[in-house]
Amino acid sequence: MDIIFLHDLRIETTIGIYEWERRIRQTVTLDVEMASDAAHAAASDRIEDALDYKAIAKRIIEFVSSSEFQLVETLADRVAALVREEFAVPWVRLRLNKKYAIRGATDVGVLVERGERTA
Repeated sequence: MDIIFLHDLRIETTIGIYEWERRIRQTVTLDVEMASDAAHAAASDRIEDALDYKAIAKRIIEFVSSSEFQLVETLADRVAALVREEFAVPWVRLRLNKKYAIRGATDVGVLVERGERTA
């Protein structure tokens, strides 16, 4: 299994459980790793045979920026499902970071893994 990744994808969204969080936009950062068989694309050297990470990034940005979830867990789960369903990705690992959500901690978030990881 090969892995295509997007790291440090920063998106502004409405996220949080407190009233003040519902009135502002906050930046979340996503790291996304996706299973892919890159051998076919490498052999052909054709974009049509590759996982289109630009299209995936654009779709994630569109979805997250228009979402209004309360929990980072929900947002992470929905983004992972979107990637798997819309782009036929069999396995995804997604790290969602809501920086500074806890006083004294730089990073706070969730790491979800969905699907079957194949060798």
